[in-house]
Formats: sequence, structure tokens, C-alpha cells
Amino acid sequence: MASTETTTSSTTGKPDDDPTGPATAPDAEAPAGPAADSPAEAAAGATAELDTTAAAAGTTVSTGTPATAAGESRPAAGDLAGLEAGLDALDSTVVSRQPWLRTLLSKAFPPLIAIVIVLGLWQLAYHFQLKPHYLLPSPLDVFRSLQQKWLEGTLLSFVWTSVSRGALGFLASVAIGTVLGLIVARVKPVRAAIGPILSGLQSLPSVAWVPAAIIWFGLSDATIYAVVLLGAVPSIANGLVSGVDQISPLYLRAGRTVGATGLAGVRHVLLPAALPGYLAGLKQGWAFSWRSLMAAELIVNAPDLGTGLGQLLEQGRELQDMSWVLGAILLILIVGIGIELLIFAPIERRVLRSRGLLVKS
Repeated sequence: MASTETTTSSTTGKPDDDPTGPATAPDAEAPAGPAADSPAEAAAGATAELDTTAAAAGTTVSTGTPATAAGESRPAAGDLAGLEAGLDALDSTVVSRQPWLRTLLSKAFPPLIAIVIVLGLWQLAYHFQLKPHYLLPSPLDVFRSLQQKWLEGTLLSFVWTSVSRGALGFLASVAIGTVLGLIVARVKPVRAAIGPILSGLQSLPSVAWVPAAIIWFGLSDATIYAVVLLGAVPSIANGLVSGVDQISPLYLRAGRTVGATGLAGVRHVLLPAALPGYLAGLKQGWAFSWRSLMAAELIVNAPDLGTGLGQLLEQGRELQDMSWVLGAILLILIVGIGIELLIFAPIERRVLRSRGLLVKS
């Protein structure tokens, strides 16, 4: 009896002497008793000790043992930091600055190719005489006509007269269209009454206003500016209304919560939130301003008004000089494209990039 008790006591005392004994090499001869640890419990205890040691050392150890409901281990702080850094790396975009020559070629080369193709087709039409030469001059003839105006010192004055008129009329249209758009967007009765009228005015050709403006103001600059305003204001107002309609109600409630109401709310909440749609309306408003200006200058022609590109185009028609006419058309096209590329395109890219809608690469 004494020998049996001694053996049992020494067998059950092995787990206390060797912590890794049950997990690696359990004693097959030890009887199952209440004081003996089961293999699963011993493995869980060993896993907990390994996790504690790894957390203290700042490393991660995978034991391959499934965690139980009571002994589930939490991820280490280093693991969470690494996970957050990985997610931030996925969201961020690596921006690499390209050489200026490559950037210039990537932006300028496609338009140059398109211009070369158009000039080639034009020259082919001239060569095969799809129209008589006096009706369809060659690109070289048009260039010579523009060169003659340049040497006379009148070409820049024509361009400046039209650009100054267009800029002044556009600025006045922005002031009026912005106020009108805000009123229509925020006051429901006004929107129900004026909204359809603005859409109808936007679709009305600008040249339709020229006879009425001549009757109202005579052959003067006021007639030209009236046509520009009537052509551009509806587009700007409708663009702002569209931008306001796309604002999330959460932004407006947040603005009212912090006290941004009235003019302060318009300045700090409404206009910044509606800026993408408002900018689209401004671009369209400039296009309508330029078109309306050319329509007015074609018809309103008086010696004391000065000569713009529209009057230059009309003079070419009166003289039956197609080189003059096509040169004026090219100047009108170049000025419209230049204003778009030099003013509106950079502003639009900046606004979209500030809102994360355009990635700089």
C-alpha cells in the first residue's frame, strides 16, 4: 500500500515539475483522476503561456491551437498598428512627378495630331476641288489673310474688343445668375414659378433676342450686353440650382447646428457644397455668353461700336472673301478654346482634386 501511494503521488506531481510535459509527452501510465489535467486543458494552458511570452517580446506566435470561448486571446497592439498601416497604404495613392517634357507631350500631342488631321483633310478637299477655290480656300490662304490683318495692326484689337465685351457680360451674368439661382433653389414657390421659365430660356437661341434688344436699346453696346445676359444668366442659375439639389441634407443640418444660417450659411456651407455643379453652370454660362456675343456682333454693326470678331466675320461676308470669313471663324474658335483651357479647366481640376474626385498622377 505504501509503495502504491508513493508511485501515484510521484506520477501526479510531474505536471507541476515540467509545464511542457502534458503538451509534448504525456505519461501513458498515469491513471485518469480528478487531479490530472486533460490534454486539451494542458494544450490551452501552454498556448496561453506562449501568447503571454510573445506579447511581452513584441512578436506573434502561431500555435495552430483553436481558441476556446473562455481563453480566446486578443491581438497584440503591434498587430493592430500593422493592420491600420496596411489599410492606410491601400487608401493612399503614390504620386510620382513625371518629367515636364513627358507631361507636355502627353497633353499637347493628341490635340496636335487632331489639328494635323483636320488640316490634311481640308487641304485634300481644296486639292480635289470639292468646292471652287473662291468658296473653299486652302489653309495657307486663310493663314495669309490672318497674317495681313496682323501686319496691319488690327487683329489684336478685334480680339480684344470681343474678349473684353464677353468678360464684362459674363461677370454681370455671374452676379445676376448666382443670386437668381440661390433664390430659385431655396424658395419653393419661386422655384415652382420660375424654374420652368429658366429651362425654357436656356434652350432659346440667343440670336432670337437680338431684334428685341435692338428695338429696346438701339444700335449700342447695351444691345450686345443685353443679349449676352439673356443668354448666360439662365445657364448659370440652372447650374447652381442643380448643384444645390445634390447637396446632402446632413451638411445643411450640420451648418445650422453650428450657427451657419442666412448669408453665413450660404457663404460657408451652401456655395462650397454646391461648387462642382455651380462650376459646371459657370462653364456653360461662358459658352452661352460667347455664343450670344458673336450673334449680337454679327447683327449689331455700327461705326462707333468698335469692331469685334463678329463684326469682322460680317465684313468678310459683305466682301465675299472666304479667307477672311474662315479666318474670323478660326479666331472665334481659338479664343473660346483658350478661355476654357486656361481658366475653367485648371479651376475645375483643383475643385475636383480637393474633393478627392480627381487623383493627381
